[in-house]
Amino acid sequence: MKQVQLLTPVAGRLIPLSAIQDPVFSQGMMGQGFGIEPSVGKIVAPVSGEVTMVADTLHAIGFKADNGLEVLVHLGIDTVEMGNQPPFKIQIKTGDHVEAGDPIGTMDIQAVAAAGKRTTVIIAVTNSADMVEKLDAHEGEIKAGVVGAVVDLKKEVMPASTAKPAKKSGNKYDDLAVEILENVGGAGNVKSVIHCITRVRFYLKDEQQANDDVIRNLQGVIDVAKAGGQYQVVIGPAVNDVYDAIINQLGPGFGDDEASTAAMEKEANRAAWKKMTPWQKVKHSFSSLIGVITGAMIPVIGLLAASGILKGVLALLTTFNVVSDKAPTYIIINAMGDSVFYFLPIFVGFTAAKKLGSDPVIMGIVGGVLTYPSIIALATGGKVTSHLLGMAINANFFGLPVHMASYTYSIFPMIAGAWLASKLEPWLKRVIPVVLRMIFVPLIEVVLISGVIILFIGPIITAFSGALAAGIMGIYKLSPAISGLIIGGFYQVLVIFGLHWAIIPIVVNDITTTGHSYINAIISATMVAQGGAVLAIALKTKVASVKELAWPATISAFCGVTEPAMYGINLKYGRAFVTASIGGAVGGFLTGLLNVNMWGFAGSIIGVTSFINPKGVDFSLFGFLIASVATIIVSFTLTYLFGFADADVKNVKVAPAKKHLGEQAA
Repeated sequence: MKQVQLLTPVAGRLIPLSAIQDPVFSQGMMGQGFGIEPSVGKIVAPVSGEVTMVADTLHAIGFKADNGLEVLVHLGIDTVEMGNQPPFKIQIKTGDHVEAGDPIGTMDIQAVAAAGKRTTVIIAVTNSADMVEKLDAHEGEIKAGVVGAVVDLKKEVMPASTAKPAKKSGNKYDDLAVEILENVGGAGNVKSVIHCITRVRFYLKDEQQANDDVIRNLQGVIDVAKAGGQYQVVIGPAVNDVYDAIINQLGPGFGDDEASTAAMEKEANRAAWKKMTPWQKVKHSFSSLIGVITGAMIPVIGLLAASGILKGVLALLTTFNVVSDKAPTYIIINAMGDSVFYFLPIFVGFTAAKKLGSDPVIMGIVGGVLTYPSIIALATGGKVTSHLLGMAINANFFGLPVHMASYTYSIFPMIAGAWLASKLEPWLKRVIPVVLRMIFVPLIEVVLISGVIILFIGPIITAFSGALAAGIMGIYKLSPAISGLIIGGFYQVLVIFGLHWAIIPIVVNDITTTGHSYINAIISATMVAQGGAVLAIALKTKVASVKELAWPATISAFCGVTEPAMYGINLKYGRAFVTASIGGAVGGFLTGLLNVNMWGFAGSIIGVTSFINPKGVDFSLFGFLIASVATIIVSFTLTYLFGFADADVKNVKVAPAKKHLGEQAA
């Protein structure tokens, strides 16, 4: 291999070598490398290899990496002068062997700063002249144990990545992880990995190294997709187990750490942006927006769906007078179902901050400010004094008239706030001394971000969100049936390209703004259609491997997750996706024609309670049942008759034979 990685030994802000306030290091006299202005004192090994030196004063540690690099970690500048009372605790000694990411000691950064010394931690490859062609460091905020720099070597060396070597264990998820990593180009081709509800999403250095056909034909893999700069391996319900196994194989620095991933890629994105054409910039910006929405919404989607189901059950109980809406039982269950919606700004602030690289806890606190009871009371009970740009002026701030909006159930203000924090936070950490950061960075961020959202961003976005919901409803009312036909027929096409993540926040906004969503009712029909099609295949096929995958995919689709059905069966065998889409168009048409409304987020068959009006059962529930039955009949019948035959299985391209999970070598 000719490219290896250096992990970051401490958390903080990574800076180029030239910015280090020491001419010996900044001029490269000790070799190529980078510096880190530390925010936390925990130290980890930057490479796997042997410890060749630990200074008597503990301020410097040398390593001989397994890949041949000789790496020096220098803790602070001029800290050798603190020899009588060294602010370091080092738990390794010369001759020890360490793995990249292993804890090796601590550094008291407050003590270093109090002694008037710079706390900068420096990493230098001391044999750069012999080994290093180029070293690219990822500037910005980072955490300890993540990839801090990629090193291009002058000559090939035996693979000895900072990632752990792949090992088969007999555990089916571990073995699948090994197979996937081998066929995405090895651990050395992986920059980072995240996952969603059904997919393991790789950021690869070179997608051309991945063997798509082999991966999609591994037992346990449904399909492969590429979108938004991600190499996506569709797994299905077992995605968490497979993801954990992959991270276990890769080791520290590769996992679902959106903050570090965002920081690592900022410099590369800036360089790539300069080379893009205007159209490429538009596509890149849209892809980035989808990526932010995906990262912010994925962790809460399941919670929204579960809460919607629970609220529907509660509506059913009150409709049939099983529980009174004044009873403590109602209050307790309602809190269980409503809390994720009520405190949505806190959750979205946290997840959006992780995606954008700002502090998740600080953004969670900002979300708490927006959902604070007295703020909500001010928004809902404040006296309207005037109107400005269609917004009611119901409060003032130091005499400045403002529109105080209600931010419970809101999404977009927090995403905008997290983006603003991602720009503000690095600047604050540059200008505020290390010893004061713990107090003043969160203080200033909470005050500024909360203030900007409440006074400026929030009212604008709230007005826009209301207009968006009204606009969607206006288009729908022009012809509910035609809207349903079009959306029902094509929505799952958006899922293929991951573009449905641009629609999901609009649906959530629709529900949180109006309390219901006609559009989500149509989307639900498309999930039922995919389930009906794959059910037909499950019953028709005589191929054991297809039947084995089709039954779980049917259940998954009827539970609102369509990827296993689409990627595992319907798309793979071509015509079935078309017949399923026709079923979705019919279901969407009937849903619109019957004016079916939806009060929850969970769709498909499992989301039946989402179609119960909290004020009492109305025709939406019966319309949902009628549309769902018709959707299943159409998609099932068309797929059974025209969409699939066992002969189709033979026509699917199969990768070269490999051992399946759990099989042993002969």
